Amino acid sequence: MKCVIAFKWAKNPQDARVSADGTVDWRSAKMSVSDDDTAAAAVARDIAGGGDVVGLTLGDGDATWAAARGATSTVSVTDAGPNPDGAATAAVLEAGVRHIGDADVVLIGDCLWDPTVPVSLAAQLGWPALAGVLSAATNGDQLRVTRRTAAGTQVVQVSTPVVLAVSAQRAEAKTPGMKEILAARKKPLEKITIAALGVTTDGGVRVRGTTLPEAVAARVIDGSDPPAAVEQLLAALRSEGVL
Repeated sequence: MKCVIAFKWAKNPQDARVSADGTVDWRSAKMSVSDDDTAAAAVARDIAGGGDVVGLTLGDGDATWAAARGATSTVSVTDAGPNPDGAATAAVLEAGVRHIGDADVVLIGDCLWDPTVPVSLAAQLGWPALAGVLSAATNGDQLRVTRRTAAGTQVVQVSTPVVLAVSAQRAEAKTPGMKEILAARKKPLEKITIAALGVTTDGGVRVRGTTLPEAVAARVIDGSDPPAAVEQLLAALRSEGVL
C-alpha cells in the first residue's frame, strides 16, 4: 500500500506568546511534531508492506523527520504557515495528497492542537476517516484498524482509500540516530508552494480578538498553626458557598 504521512502541520500552543491584555502572538511559532505524528509514522511502517511511504509537511522547517522514520520521499509545502482555520490547513494537505497521487492511506496525528484538521482533510478528499487510531494492519486488500473509543477499544475492518487519525499511547521509544538522519537527508525532497498546488482558499475564519479568561486571586492559608488554618479554611469554604 502507498501511505502518506502528514507531519509538522500544526503549531505548538506552548510557542504562543500571550501578553497581559490577552493578545496572542504566533510569529515565533513553527509547525511542530507531536507524539501523534510519531505514532502515525509507526502505523505507516506497519501497513506499508514494502510500498511507498511519502511524508507531507507544511512550513519551512526541517523536512527530513519522516524520512528518518522510514518515508521514502517527502513533499514540503514551504509557504504554508500556521492558520487559525483548520479547514484551510486541511485544504493545503488535501492538495498535497492529490499532488503525490495514488495514495491508499493518509495517516495524520489525531492532534489536540487542532482537532478539526484530520476530519476536514478526510471530508475534502471525500474519503472515510477513523479517529483515535492506535494500530492498523493489512488484511488482504483491506485494513484491520484498532481505535480508542469512550467504551474502550474497537476493531474496524475498512477499505481503502481512508484517512487514519492516529493517537499516541506513549512518547517515541527510540528516536533516529545520526546514521538514520544522514541517510534521510539523501532521500528525495520536493519543495512546492501553495500556488503551485492550486490552493486558492484563504479560509473563512477571522480572529477578531482575544482576551484572558477571568481569574480569581488565590488565597494562601498559613499552615504553621494547624487549628487556625483549619478554621480559616472552613470559613473560606463557607463564604464561597461550598459548605
